Amino acid sequence: MSDSVATLRDVHLTLPSKAGSVDILRGIDLEVSRGEALGLVGPSGSGKTTLLMVLAGLERASSGVVNVADHDLSAQDEDALALFRRDHVGIIFQAFHLIPTMTALENVAIPLEFKGERDAFSIAEERLKRVELGHRLHHYPGQLSGGEQQRVALARALAAGASMILADEPTGNLDQGTGSRIIDLLFTTQRETGSTLILVTHDPDLAARCDRIAHIADGQISSIEIPAHAKLKSA
Repeated sequence: MSDSVATLRDVHLTLPSKAGSVDILRGIDLEVSRGEALGLVGPSGSGKTTLLMVLAGLERASSGVVNVADHDLSAQDEDALALFRRDHVGIIFQAFHLIPTMTALENVAIPLEFKGERDAFSIAEERLKRVELGHRLHHYPGQLSGGEQQRVALARALAAGASMILADEPTGNLDQGTGSRIIDLLFTTQRETGSTLILVTHDPDLAARCDRIAHIADGQISSIEIPAHAKLKSA
């Protein structure tokens, strides 16, 4: 695909353990198009989160090709990978991972400051207002609800103009109503910015909102599914 933002070819990841080497990823082949939403589903331990970490350059594949945003991640050292993430990747974790001693505004401004953005705080404020947190700019994570903390994390992931958003069970720690609101914001923002979304989820209804669904089992992609709404859109 000429419009691909990520290409994985025969990707393997083997990690050591007390019981011996463990094959986490076992020959992943995947191509992700720019601007698409891809759901990753499968049982616990199937390799979903590990695959996300490989795409982010947080885990290095043992073998195979991992090319993301025209970067060969296997050829990058740790400093280069950090710059790659700064410039191209936004990550949303289930556990939020906000810095507790910084306000919502400061948490969102961090990636912008790392990027050398002179208007970091103005942009961070705009991003927080976009996720309906303009009234919580100066509150610390401990003063925010779980849904508000995840909205801060969403604003932070998108703050520096990342072309690819990686979301690992982003509603796992939220009640159903709050989680639905976060997901609506995530998909709306993804469409507005034209970014690529790769979403790990156990929720089949949530996965069905994506353009494609990759089913993972035992470290391999067992099938690729196109949900009904995506088939209608392409018809």
